[in-house]
Amino acid sequence: MDIPQELRKLGLKATLPRLRILQLFQESKSKHLNADDVYRLLHEEQIDMGLATVYRVLMQFADARILIRRHFEGVASVFELNEGSHHDHLICTNCGRMEEFLDAEIELRQEAVARERNFVLHEHSLSLYGFCGECAATINPLAGRKPRRP
Repeated sequence: MDIPQELRKLGLKATLPRLRILQLFQESKSKHLNADDVYRLLHEEQIDMGLATVYRVLMQFADARILIRRHFEGVASVFELNEGSHHDHLICTNCGRMEEFLDAEIELRQEAVARERNFVLHEHSLSLYGFCGECAATINPLAGRKPRRP
């Protein structure tokens, strides 16, 4: 995809900060970044862009379907590149770690449930909340420790 050309088609200027924001998503180990993450990464590179501007650019990219905005319980909205393929998420309610997964059986079952109830799906998302392996190993359920929310 020719990103500068795609941005111009959408009526957005292909500025260096906008292009850098997209590169951050392409280069990041974490596929899910919130506005604060992007702002911090830009600031570390001495790119002068305010948090409000970062958020506005992220929303423009989401409106243009370049990024997908996700709303997870107990977590600030995160954005990820729209790579065109569906996936679901596992979210650790202790540390906030997110993992993507795709399970063909779950997808088929969701479609069957919709059909059984006379629904035609056009979009869906599945988010599973729990503890990642690392957090589960440190939480002692006998001590009654409650996990922290991110």
